[in-house]
Amino acid sequence: MEAEKTEISGKKPEVKRTLGVMSIVLMCIAAAAPLTVVAGTQPLVMTYTGNNSIPVYYLATGLILLVFSVGFTTMSNFVPNAGAFYSYIQAGLGRKLGMGSATMALLAYVLICIAVMAYLGYATASAIALFFPAVELPWWVCSLVWWAITAFLGYHNIDLSTKVLGVFLVLEIVAITILDVAIAVQGGGTGLDLSPFAPSNFLSGNPGLGLMWAFFGFIGFEATAVFKREAKDPERTIPRATYITVAFIALFYAISAWCLVMGVGSDGALAYAEETQDAYALNLAAQYVGQWLYDVIQCLLVTSLFACTLSLHNVASRYTHMLSSVKVLPEFLGRIHSKHLAPSNASAAVSVVSLVLLVVVTVIGLDPLTVYAWFANTATLCIVILQMLTSVSVLVFFRSHACAKGRFHTVVAPALAALGLASVAAIVVINFPSLTGSMTSALVMGIMIPVVFAVGYVIAARMESRSPTDYEQLATLVKEQAAA
Repeated sequence: MEAEKTEISGKKPEVKRTLGVMSIVLMCIAAAAPLTVVAGTQPLVMTYTGNNSIPVYYLATGLILLVFSVGFTTMSNFVPNAGAFYSYIQAGLGRKLGMGSATMALLAYVLICIAVMAYLGYATASAIALFFPAVELPWWVCSLVWWAITAFLGYHNIDLSTKVLGVFLVLEIVAITILDVAIAVQGGGTGLDLSPFAPSNFLSGNPGLGLMWAFFGFIGFEATAVFKREAKDPERTIPRATYITVAFIALFYAISAWCLVMGVGSDGALAYAEETQDAYALNLAAQYVGQWLYDVIQCLLVTSLFACTLSLHNVASRYTHMLSSVKVLPEFLGRIHSKHLAPSNASAAVSVVSLVLLVVVTVIGLDPLTVYAWFANTATLCIVILQMLTSVSVLVFFRSHACAKGRFHTVVAPALAALGLASVAAIVVINFPSLTGSMTSALVMGIMIPVVFAVGYVIAARMESRSPTDYEQLATLVKEQAAA
């Protein structure tokens, strides 16, 4: 009915404002893929750091991102646009740096979409082989099937995506909770203790890598602002959704990480992680609950990765739509579907790019885990840099804009966040060759970041000289006075 009314009135269709706090929270937590992080990443964090203090790293990351969220959400009332990083960075640091950030953000979300989709194909093929040994499917066939499902859901109204994501997310959280409770109730492998939280423990080995891997588990939380145009009450919804998302992810990961360590015992957890790697949590599920939970988690790992893929696809689509609305990308990509009331053209464009990249990595013979390592780590570095620039932008912005919030919101918190995020970015850069597999792959993937940023900067510079009216309109994305 809404679409019919729009067509009769002659107005351009607009996206539906249907997303409440919990809908956005579900979308962003699904992007973080909690089951994949707990079952797949957390044991690897132990092996990379050389200690069993994984809960500390997730709590520390959550604290840094909560501090980041203070400035991020304070500025949200001044930035009505749904461009997230782009909108915030251009508001404080200028339109050219903002546009460079926008193209880099789009690169990050497209890359991580491909990374997770490749891993999803690999995980699906492995699960099928486990339950049906006679069936052998190439990973890329499975990836293409999931690509088609993602393209279909992304093209339609986002309400459909949130319902699908909500079901999968609840199932994976329930599965992890069952394992956590079973370990805690049964007293773990050698009893319950707090040794993972001891400073002598979490400062040993390589704690920097622990912090870096923990950051990877939070990717997607900042997408709360990307859905601003589709939120029912954005000035209240976005801050609440951001804080809830970060706090939930941090606490959920930390509790689950502690339970994983306790499941084996503080003294033996590190050695067991090195021995079993991504089978660590699955083995504990079979030991403490039963083979049925092992099988359930094996299946939910696939749906967890799909939920992550769909969430990231939706974020990339919103960035594409935003870049079209400011005339950086073709105008038709910014059109809202008259029936679905969603940025369907932008979603279709992201689907096409994803398909092309999947075909390319398949044809050249890249292993899906290699694709995951290259693309996911490059995207992580992009996002940490964008978060750091956002914090710097908040500092600069509030030097010239009055705000009813105190100095903690406008100066102290963003300054602390910028320092913390700069430290994490430095750790990622230093370890980039080992994360991507070699110095050559690190250079190939790493050079994409400044190049794509420069492309956005040049686009804005050309717009300034050739289309000054369009360039000036970019500044209207900031409200001079906020209802603070």
